[in-house]
Amino acid sequence: MNVSLLNPNPAAIVLPFDLAAAARHVRFLEDSWNLRELNTLVSACAHDCTWRHRTDSGTSREHIHSLLTETWSRQLDSRLVMSLWGCRENRMAVRLQCEWRDGTDQWWRSYGNELWEFDDAGLIHRLEASINDLPISESERSFRWAAPGPRPAAHPGIPNLA
Repeated sequence: MNVSLLNPNPAAIVLPFDLAAAARHVRFLEDSWNLRELNTLVSACAHDCTWRHRTDSGTSREHIHSLLTETWSRQLDSRLVMSLWGCRENRMAVRLQCEWRDGTDQWWRSYGNELWEFDDAGLIHRLEASINDLPISESERSFRWAAPGPRPAAHPGIPNLA
């Protein structure tokens, strides 16, 4: 029997997943980020999830909660686009682009890759992120939908972005 079918957590993915389910899960987590659904994002992770994000790392939901809260307080008006790059067994590779402004109104575009590993319950057990930031002008922004809010269905994903 598939253990994840017993998991009532909508942020968990049912294992084993196929390419279509993996892509839906990536979009679900992207929408959760863009809606600032902190509890949904934290509940997508195992209690002992190892999370390495930029120069920060930790192993707990409490740490992830603090990291996301701090990120959103620093990255104002952020808008995220994610794309499934590949998946197999219980792992996914995801590309991302995020636009945000800092406290001085400087806009940034962040480019990154994340590696996700899921436990038997379909929760992220390990997340490793590598992200680089590039300053951009306000006129160079590509993500202009209302924030917080999900990326509109007609807005291009990463393969269609410059």
